Amino acid sequence: MLGFRGHFSSKSRRYSTTLGKLRQARADFRAAQEREALGLEDREPSTVLVLADWQYAGHGHTPGESALAATIARGLQLNRDTARGALHDQLTLEGVTA
Repeated sequence: MLGFRGHFSSKSRRYSTTLGKLRQARADFRAAQEREALGLEDREPSTVLVLADWQYAGHGHTPGESALAATIARGLQLNRDTARGALHDQLTLEGVTA
């Protein structure tokens, strides 16, 4: 914009602030608003509040997902076999030996 590379206000030497400082000030203000709305204004900013916890739920497919995955795999293999057979038949009709 106007010959500058990047945002026009990030290249000016006349202003004493940068976009990074403005964004940080905005983020701090919004965080303070959120703490006040949640009633956490008495907490120190370095305090971490845990609202939920993570638990290991297992790995792999459920039995239904396993059946669906097996059905899809069988369908894909059938399509490959059918295409391979059709190609072989076409080449045989054309007299090309493979």
